[in-house]
Amino acid sequence: MSKRVMNPATRVAAVALATAGLGASLVAGAGSAFAAEGKAVVPTAATASAAVAAQAETQAHLAAQVKAAAAKKTVAVKATAVKATATKKAVTAKKAPAWVKPVSSYTLSASFNQGGAMWAHKHSGQDFAVPVGTPVKAAGAGTVVKAGPYGGGDGPAYGNAIVIKHANGKYSQYAHLSKIQVKIGQKVGAGQRIALSGNTGNSSGPHLHFEIRTTPNYGSAVNPAAFLRAHGVGI
Repeated sequence: MSKRVMNPATRVAAVALATAGLGASLVAGAGSAFAAEGKAVVPTAATASAAVAAQAETQAHLAAQVKAAAAKKTVAVKATAVKATATKKAVTAKKAPAWVKPVSSYTLSASFNQGGAMWAHKHSGQDFAVPVGTPVKAAGAGTVVKAGPYGGGDGPAYGNAIVIKHANGKYSQYAHLSKIQVKIGQKVGAGQRIALSGNTGNSSGPHLHFEIRTTPNYGSAVNPAAFLRAHGVGI
């Protein structure tokens, strides 16, 4: 058998073709690998983005819950404060005394039904020795029915005087005042300032003359100290 010899030019062409084929295969393989890698990268990026969005949504939801809880707590605190204030006012109103002393600081002087040259008859009230200008308070809530000089109509011996009608049908009188600070028809509360004490009328010195009456007029007085004690006020 004879040995076949390839033409050198033909051999060069064949090698070139083989080399070109191998390069094409390599290129094709690389392209496939790149495509495969690209397909793998895209899903990974999309998943990370979705996770971030989900986390942001969760945080926003939690923040909304916290804000709602804080708002609810604020409303509850305000409601509690309003309730406490209302309760305090109710308790204060409940504890407000119905009757009080007509002056806060004093020395007792002439007492009810006491005799003496100062009076045409026996003394009709209780005297509280106080300096001129001492605040005088309504002993109980009521309506002013007399206010003015000459005892408000009861005579000059009382000087400037006030008479208040109370819901229980009794009347309180305040005499020898230096200044009257209420008017006839005015409603007053227990403990409300109505005048300043003085030394007007038939008076031996600065004091408040205080009476409790069954009518608005002179001559119907009852023991004021006993009346106040019966209503929880000691003098």
